[in-house]
Amino acid sequence: MKTKPELRKKIKTWIIVFIIGLVLSGVTAFPIETELAFFANHSAIFPAFMQSWITNVYLAVKTTNQNYPYLAYGTDWLAFGHLVIAMAFVGPLKDPVKNIWIIEFGMIACVMVFPLAFIAGPIRGIPVYWRFVDCCFGIFGIMPLYIVYRDIKKLEAMHG
Repeated sequence: MKTKPELRKKIKTWIIVFIIGLVLSGVTAFPIETELAFFANHSAIFPAFMQSWITNVYLAVKTTNQNYPYLAYGTDWLAFGHLVIAMAFVGPLKDPVKNIWIIEFGMIACVMVFPLAFIAGPIRGIPVYWRFVDCCFGIFGIMPLYIVYRDIKKLEAMHG
């Protein structure tokens, strides 16, 4: 059984990993056209069924940005949202037991990725394989959060 300091260190480590993931997924939304251009130019690294999708998405973003540059502001807000949510996880870094609700919130958000992907995805014409890629964010997000949640409960039991 881990001591309180060891448990706190493990909790903090996983929260930091989660924060880094949120920040990285957020900041990569800012240069989306540049990233898509790179992937479109190197589409051969992807399976054949994804190559035309990536090229089409790039061309759509490029055309939209040329004709309606203000629409790119939407992905700026997407990035901003990730950064703001990441800041919320500073609370559990400081006091994990008191701020366990933020971990629960994050876990709920990770689960909510699935209905969004499988309800909005078909409406927006997103291929099923890409919806599964989107669902990976929920899966890879909930894993460290569940570890943190479980360890916070252990820490809480040590306090009581």
